[in-house]
Amino acid sequence: MNTPAVSDDTTILDEKPRLESLVQHILDEARGQGASAAEVGVSAERGLSLTVRLGEVETVEFTRSGGFGITVYVGQRKGHASTSDTRPEAIREAVAAALEIARHTSEDPYAGLAAPEQLARDLPDLDLFHRWRLDTDAAINLARECEDAGRAVDTRIVNSEGATVNTHEVYRVYANSNGFFGGYPGTRHGLSCVLIARDGEEMQRDYWYDSNRDATALMEPGAIGRKAGARTVARLNAQAITTGKMPVLFAPEISSSLFGHFLSAIAGGALYRRSSFLLDRLGETIFPAWLNLEEKPRLPRQSGSAAFDADGLPTTDKHFVRDGVLASYALGLYASRKLGMQPTGNGGGAHNVFVSSTGESFDALLARMGDGILVTELMGNGVNPVTGDYSRGASGFAVRGGRIAYPVSGITIAGNLNDIYKGIVAIGNDADHRGNLHCGSVLLESMMVAAEG
Repeated sequence: MNTPAVSDDTTILDEKPRLESLVQHILDEARGQGASAAEVGVSAERGLSLTVRLGEVETVEFTRSGGFGITVYVGQRKGHASTSDTRPEAIREAVAAALEIARHTSEDPYAGLAAPEQLARDLPDLDLFHRWRLDTDAAINLARECEDAGRAVDTRIVNSEGATVNTHEVYRVYANSNGFFGGYPGTRHGLSCVLIARDGEEMQRDYWYDSNRDATALMEPGAIGRKAGARTVARLNAQAITTGKMPVLFAPEISSSLFGHFLSAIAGGALYRRSSFLLDRLGETIFPAWLNLEEKPRLPRQSGSAAFDADGLPTTDKHFVRDGVLASYALGLYASRKLGMQPTGNGGGAHNVFVSSTGESFDALLARMGDGILVTELMGNGVNPVTGDYSRGASGFAVRGGRIAYPVSGITIAGNLNDIYKGIVAIGNDADHRGNLHCGSVLLESMMVAAEG
């Protein structure tokens, strides 16, 4: 899409010298006040978010923010403080507060920085900064174009929650007293549209959006609006279904949630707290033998890319699942020490996770399912991370003879993640690449589907 020029030629990149100097000053202050070790993260951010509703500008928000967080160690006692105030006196006060906390905290044998030899040294430029030269008038025009296209889809679209354009720039720096110093800029741009349709007494709401580090890669505003409109109208005239076990197809825009639960369950915090249904299950078969979950953290331009994690450790390609087998947990430094394992470069979470596909198109998966339910929206958070029990509200479409038949809403889908994962029949080639977890449509052998009431 087009990127209109603006007169302001400054970017968040101009903050780099100030942030790097600030980090060094904070570390020096921590040493000077008696910390045996310290780590600090600083950031500067700015952005624009604008919403047009029914053709009129509803909100315009310019943001500029920044600040720092300091963690200090006194031996193996740890304290943390943060502030948005970066004046010298505020830095002194924040460091003093962190040290006061540390001195009154119990010793933790697992606390502390990574050893120098563990820290990332190779820090490639991952091409994460793509400025969008967008002024307010241009943003208004884009939002109007998006909403107008959506509202024109069908006369039954009677209202709108608006079209929103946003652009965001950030520069982050992390450093510690063991010699690590790294920073990088990033951008995130997006466009969304939410519409409301009515048929008689029934009203339905749906949306569509796109998001990317590079605004030129976004869908055209009109295409986003038209997709939001088509999705909204398609939900009208929902019919009842019969409660029972049946095949379920998760659409690509929500299928990643299934694997989000998996990533939460293999995260270090859940494991050392013994609140994960995947505790002590490394080497076990969790998924079908054809399925792989691979992390690729250093891909250029991707939303989740990073050359180092929150501990300053290098990120690396790895399989969390290889041939259906749980091959690796996602461990930061502290969790790895608690568990007696090696860190995996996942302090702060996983980066760019790709779920393998069996190669079928969305239509082929519908045909393969035959009769069942296509889920396009999930509600609630009914997942028990300890047992894997899963129960969530949902809406979507009944599928009959391999074709979408009619919309359904107010249903509940339920099962256990252990069974759900092993019951994955196929994954489509229609992966949604807007987020950190890339996954196509997921066809499940069966789930319990309960009708409303």
